[in-house]
Amino acid sequence: MTLATWLTVVTICVLGAMSPGPSLALVLKQTLTGGRRNGVITALSHGIGVGIYAFLSILGLAAIITASPTAFSILQWGGALYLAWLGVKGLMAKRNTNEEIPEPPTTKSAARDGFLIAFFNPKIAVFFLALFSQVVGTDTSLVAKFGYAATALIIDTSWYLIVAWLFSNPKWLALLRQKAVWFERVFGAILVGLAGRLVFGILNGR
Repeated sequence: MTLATWLTVVTICVLGAMSPGPSLALVLKQTLTGGRRNGVITALSHGIGVGIYAFLSILGLAAIITASPTAFSILQWGGALYLAWLGVKGLMAKRNTNEEIPEPPTTKSAARDGFLIAFFNPKIAVFFLALFSQVVGTDTSLVAKFGYAATALIIDTSWYLIVAWLFSNPKWLALLRQKAVWFERVFGAILVGLAGRLVFGILNGR
């Protein structure tokens, strides 16, 4: 592993992690409605899901998944349905007398949703296969391979931990929570839209 190659992996992983999408929407939703603890748990569990794909990809196992149309399709449809389910839940959020969601998300749901939002996204496997195919060769040691995969896991987790930390700042989290139900609905609409886009891509072979 050379420094230049590692920095290439770091740069691409940072850009990939920072790209807006369902993961960002979920971490924000969990943070704003469940607080910093939920946001952190969501970030950590999402990082685990991404890490699994990174390690599978670096070991070549993800190639088997993406080479199987059936397995890839199941993951794609599973991801679309899961996003839609999360989105519908958000859209159906109701206001109570305190302007907060009646049943704030639990730490268990934060861990579950963070992991599944990554696990049901086979494009992560494609992303890592494309990335690692550029930096891994026959002479790449096992230590270097695991180093690249660990780098991807750490960057993804760190980015969403930063998001959870910033958006749970006590100075303005209370103000945001006064409109928590509206944030829930907005993020719900975003997730439904992302699910729709995913379905459109599946149907059009993308």
